[in-house]
Amino acid sequence: MADYSNSPSVLLVPGQTAIADIERIVLAGDRVLLSTQALAAIEAGHACLLQHIAAGTTIYGVSTGLGANVDIPRQPGAAHAQQYDVLWARASGTGPAATDAQVRAMVAVRLARLALGRSGISPAVATALVDMLNNHITPVVPCVGALSEGDLAPMAHIASLLTGKGHASVAGRGRVSGAEAFAQVGLSLPVLGPKDGLALISSNSASIGLACLNLGSIRRLMRAHIAAFAMSCEGFCANLSPFQPQSVQLRPAAGQAEVSHALLGLLDGGGLQQEGSARRLQDPISFRSAASIAGAALESLRQAQCAVNLELSSSDDNPAVVAETGSIIPNGNFDPTYVAVAVDALHQALARVAAATGERVMKMMSPSVSGLPRFLAEPEGDGTGFAPVQKTVAALVAEIVHDATPLSPVVIPVAERVEDYASLLFPALCRGQRLIARMYELTAIEIMVAARAIALRPPVRLGCGTQALMDRLAPLCPRLPLEQPVADNIALLVQAIERSDFLAEFRILDDYA
Repeated sequence: MADYSNSPSVLLVPGQTAIADIERIVLAGDRVLLSTQALAAIEAGHACLLQHIAAGTTIYGVSTGLGANVDIPRQPGAAHAQQYDVLWARASGTGPAATDAQVRAMVAVRLARLALGRSGISPAVATALVDMLNNHITPVVPCVGALSEGDLAPMAHIASLLTGKGHASVAGRGRVSGAEAFAQVGLSLPVLGPKDGLALISSNSASIGLACLNLGSIRRLMRAHIAAFAMSCEGFCANLSPFQPQSVQLRPAAGQAEVSHALLGLLDGGGLQQEGSARRLQDPISFRSAASIAGAALESLRQAQCAVNLELSSSDDNPAVVAETGSIIPNGNFDPTYVAVAVDALHQALARVAAATGERVMKMMSPSVSGLPRFLAEPEGDGTGFAPVQKTVAALVAEIVHDATPLSPVVIPVAERVEDYASLLFPALCRGQRLIARMYELTAIEIMVAARAIALRPPVRLGCGTQALMDRLAPLCPRLPLEQPVADNIALLVQAIERSDFLAEFRILDDYA
């Protein structure tokens, strides 16, 4: 393996990898290193496997076939060749390809779990995955074909590169075979050992890799959502009583205090904090209960993060190799239903955030509720203002709600009905990617509309945070009469709020990192 000691790196220590480490590898481009403990665990697991093979132990996927073919014995001498077949037969995915970032997350997660030493993988094959990441060899991975009882198809597309097959790009340049990709960076292909094919694919690491990226994106989304809501409060002249500590303490719902605290911090120093500044005694629920609604999403995010971090620090290998006791243990730990349930709950919570966001946008354009011109139009114009944007908001909320609907847990049984259940975590996460993208667009629209509402109000003193937001984001918002298509401004706002450093100085939701 090459020397990466002079580059920023993530050291994979058995059981100590977290979501933030995967994000560093994927988003910051940090290199990967297997710790001394990880290398020792991998070597011990492989040695334990070889001892059992020599003793004639029946081992699933080594001395037997896979799935329904578990009743077909395999000769130990044929195990090596069988591992290549394991990969090529299961590289059966279709549909759109995962992004480079998503594929790198999948590989990084598999490495983190291989570092536990429970797979029996050959040390040289584990090292080859490290070299793939660090040399930016990125497999082409189709996104349809995984049911998440082991992400066999996507993981097989990744692992096929180690056999010289499959398709990949090297540092984003063109598409080549696995053999050509390794040759371009001066690496040799490893030789698969007696359980290496199964060890590479029998894992939900593709799902957990997607989850790491999705959860990181949702964390940043929630920070942007709170910022957008703070601007809406300014534009609407909202009543801040529901967000004061004494109000929150009456019913300390999960996440509500964190959202309220962050909101009041952004509004601190502004006119809304002064008594008598609110226009209404009772604002619409989409304003009044926004902290409770967003707080539910934060709590769901926390639970999903806990589930994913547990997966990162534990093994889902079947069979598992436990060198400490000299055991090989068949198990069902490849089932991530508890992660799927947490992800579904998070998507449902975000759909509720979307519904409230959409209502706030509509309310700010309604003169009977906001006291502002209809559609926030210019006084001497044709009255159109942002009226057409309402249809975009309605479409976004509809799509978000659709993508948040959980997939049915009933699937067609496969493998002679041996594999008669599936968590469907992988396709749920793929839907979640679309949901997150739509949520960013909806949040950008709320910022755009809120900025216009603020501009139409009589001059007031904004909070320190909302003033900073206006200074940065108002130049990206459309001015009336329009100078360019509104869609261009929405795209610019999305780019701004997706950034990891967006409003970082206000330390919003730092506890969720």
